[in-house]
Amino acid sequence: MTTAPPSHTELAARAAALDAEAPLADTRGRFLLPENVVYLDGNSLGPLPAAVPPVLDDVLHRQWGTDLIASWNTHAWWEAPVRVGDTVGRIVGAAPGQTLVGDSTSVQLYNALGAAAALRPGRPLLVTDPDHFPTDRYLTDSVAARTGLEVRRVRPADLHGLLAAEGDRVAVVGYSPVDYRTGELHDIAALTGAAHEAGALVLWDLCHAAGAMPVRLDALGVDFAVGCGYKFLNGGPGAPAFLYVAERHHEHWSPALTGWTGHADPFGLHDTYTPAPGIARGRIGTPPMLSLLCLEAALTVFDDLDLEQVRARSLSLTGFLLRCAGTLLDGLGFEPVTPADPERRGSQVSLRHPHAYGLVRALAARGIVGDMRAPDLLRFGVNALYLSHADVLRAVTCLREIVTTGAYDAAPERGAVT
Repeated sequence: MTTAPPSHTELAARAAALDAEAPLADTRGRFLLPENVVYLDGNSLGPLPAAVPPVLDDVLHRQWGTDLIASWNTHAWWEAPVRVGDTVGRIVGAAPGQTLVGDSTSVQLYNALGAAAALRPGRPLLVTDPDHFPTDRYLTDSVAARTGLEVRRVRPADLHGLLAAEGDRVAVVGYSPVDYRTGELHDIAALTGAAHEAGALVLWDLCHAAGAMPVRLDALGVDFAVGCGYKFLNGGPGAPAFLYVAERHHEHWSPALTGWTGHADPFGLHDTYTPAPGIARGRIGTPPMLSLLCLEAALTVFDDLDLEQVRARSLSLTGFLLRCAGTLLDGLGFEPVTPADPERRGSQVSLRHPHAYGLVRALAARGIVGDMRAPDLLRFGVNALYLSHADVLRAVTCLREIVTTGAYDAAPERGAVT
């Protein structure tokens, strides 16, 4: 092991001081985390909340195993998509009755984008970010191909220019508040306001924001939003996604995909589709009850939390990570790509290095779990509910040791690093 630089002592003292004053220090115990692991990949898959295993055990052995099909009524399975939706709604700033949970993020995106476009007939443009997560771009193309619309790939920073030139032709603007590669945070309020001023609707993909920061969907006048349940909401691999539709659109919105559970009279088994009122028409097929109830249990982590405090600690952690990187990794080939400005930073830090893949693998072998995005970005997701400043310092210190000793494969065989 290499000798730590003198600055490491100062950083360690600072980490201890910051952790001592942290208002969320007791929330780590709400998760079942492996010992001696610093988990910096919660922006891909959140860790297991302690509340989930007993609930899943009950669902498997009593609700499903003993009560069988009666559980749709006796254990309120049927109401779960709306009930859990309201719980998510509280986390993303939505009043009850506007958020639904069920199906995948991809399905929710397709439904929301198609419905939003239909609410702006005569406007031929769908706007998306050229740097959006691939699924968002693929689905925007898919909706456009099936509706005869045109896709414009415009970065958030350039949206005002497009709206000034062709605002009356834009039907929907679909963005994410947080760039999944760099962690850059975009201004939801400003972009939503600009789109509305042009008469367009806005669809926000909250996968990298929900549970990590206050979103305030209702207060900002957002039209549609979607988000997954398995990142900062910690609902487990493949956890169902959520759909938000502002109440002002409930009378007229029409989901692109319709199914029997979204019918006004689902058990009437009618020949033709009549939409259920409000958000319930966003239901499609039979909900995935095991994963849906796991998500519901996971969300109890947030029951007594103030998202403003979560955000403040997140900013402290990401700011400290950037400081550690700037001090300990200086001259070692790293470039921070996440903005230093806290108002422009999500809940992750990304560093550029030509050997990102090999470094991430070497870190994982030492109990520091992050991930990478091709070709050269190391990503460190920072969940304020279970990470400490000492964890952050340990991660960067380990990264320094790996690089300075050459203890990594500079050109490993490419595999799956999520």
